[in-house]
Amino acid sequence: PVLSFTGDKIGETQLEIKAAPPDTARAVVHRGIITDLQNKRRGTASTLTRAEVRGGGKKPYPQKKTGRARRGSTRTPLRPGGGVVFGPKPRDWTIKINRKEKRLAISTAIASALINTIVVEDFMNKFEGKPKTKEFIAAMKRWGLDPKEKSLFLMGEEEVSDNVRLSSRNIGTLKMLTPRTLNLFDILNADKLVLTPAAVEYLNARYGVNNSAYDDDEEEEEEYEGEGEGEGE
Repeated sequence: PVLSFTGDKIGETQLEIKAAPPDTARAVVHRGIITDLQNKRRGTASTLTRAEVRGGGKKPYPQKKTGRARRGSTRTPLRPGGGVVFGPKPRDWTIKINRKEKRLAISTAIASALINTIVVEDFMNKFEGKPKTKEFIAAMKRWGLDPKEKSLFLMGEEEVSDNVRLSSRNIGTLKMLTPRTLNLFDILNADKLVLTPAAVEYLNARYGVNNSAYDDDEEEEEEYEGEGEGEGE
């Protein structure tokens, strides 16, 4: 059902999302989320080894006749201020995932969230005046949403209106995305998924059973990206 801004049913819509088979769905989504999170790592953590740390050129005390352990340098990893053994060094954490596999992970996550999904009409023109968070929270309650639960709003427009963005930005449990910013982590992290009719149309075209409209464009992008691969391996 499609809900109006006041919470009444005004129509119906159909969401046909392609999902992975039940025996592989968990693995596909897990690989997708691990790829997203690992590719965000900057990999700039760095420590100094005993060869790089400052000092330690002089033998701290004689080799013999002191009764102490033999020391050749004060920069040994066994002493405070010494080097680090097998510490982190700058590295690239990026891992690759196939474009179709990533798309299947997102569609599978959306399909698993359908039980907690509602569709509301486009409410951009409802906040033409001064933005008010109180009015946005009241609208959420009319739609059956708890402001204390995590909600993900997927809008069909490329740009969300300023009044809607300002009215919702103070709600810490709410996240508003567009097709350009849709990602797997936010889908899995949300308790409720709120769609607009335009977003339903986009999901059916992009992640639905019949999504051939996007295949040609993606094949061209894969060929373009594949030209620079194979270096640095």
